[in-house]
Amino acid sequence: MGQTPGRRALALAWISFFSALALVAIGTALLGDPHAADPFVRLAIVRAPGHGVPSRSTATIPQVPPLGNEPTIPPAIVPPKITAPVYAGRNLIADPALVEETASGPLPRVASDGRAPMIAYAGPIDVPSGHPRIAIVISGLGISARQTADALEALPAEITLAFAPYASDVQRWVGEARKGGHEVLVQVPMEAIEMPGSDPGPHTLRVDQDQEYNTQRLEWALSRFTGYTGVTNMQGSRFLSDDESLAPMLIYVAKHGLLFFDDGESRHSMSAEVAGRVGVPFAQSAAMIDSIPSAVEIDNKLAQLESTARANGSAAGSAYVSPVTVQRVALWAGGLKARGFALVPASAIVSKPETR
Repeated sequence: MGQTPGRRALALAWISFFSALALVAIGTALLGDPHAADPFVRLAIVRAPGHGVPSRSTATIPQVPPLGNEPTIPPAIVPPKITAPVYAGRNLIADPALVEETASGPLPRVASDGRAPMIAYAGPIDVPSGHPRIAIVISGLGISARQTADALEALPAEITLAFAPYASDVQRWVGEARKGGHEVLVQVPMEAIEMPGSDPGPHTLRVDQDQEYNTQRLEWALSRFTGYTGVTNMQGSRFLSDDESLAPMLIYVAKHGLLFFDDGESRHSMSAEVAGRVGVPFAQSAAMIDSIPSAVEIDNKLAQLESTARANGSAAGSAYVSPVTVQRVALWAGGLKARGFALVPASAIVSKPETR
């Protein structure tokens, strides 16, 4: 028995309705939720006042600018060939006495008068008597222009900034960091246990290669820019745990007047033991303050760092540049002096090599 015109129209209407629903579902799966970028509210619970880190209700939170156009790349300060001292603002960023010109680029060296890059490029130190010292090293600068610019705008000069060697404009951003008074480190890519799943790049130092191979890669990283006091690791959980590979690298660092900062991420790192043996100025992070990248956890780690500094006289923390890290560190740093601590660059807390 055939359908009446009314039933036929109703059936077509239902078919059209379900077809539309199916198309919407397929489109959402392929293209994403069209409302995903709509404004939303995120609430963060923070520790109560009186526990080290200021609460949101009692301090001004440094604001990270909204995403938009990429920031303007800073002008070039350091010329291709360094023939005279170069300053970024009032701070030295390159000096021919501290530079060995090579085919790869400028390499650091100790000057004939004994000046070392670790001293010449060091950040300012202001430590009131009896104040424990805290150093914070933020790494990953130079990879994202937006995040680098935001960090330079929000972070105080006493924060040490570690720049990755891969960006072609990294020297320009280092110039801005030195202009702002920041001490600078260069990140050297090192082999991780998780490789190849976690790969710090094509110029990675590796434990299965000889000293010449690793020295060439170390020199490549060191020649990317000038104005740094030392070296820190980019990943490196495997490399830092291998004494035979690590020792020649730290000897090279010491010979060229640099310090070594271990970011503390590798639990099996032998850097402290090897650094003491080869005589390189050394410091190691006591806490990865953004291992859990939330405001609450970062605040907790910063409070723990204060406890460590109070107990030992000094402490270092490390983190990766990100909006939440920059925001929380800048807020924490603003009240640090009032709580009886001194924020200092990494060079101010390194162990000095023993006189032999």
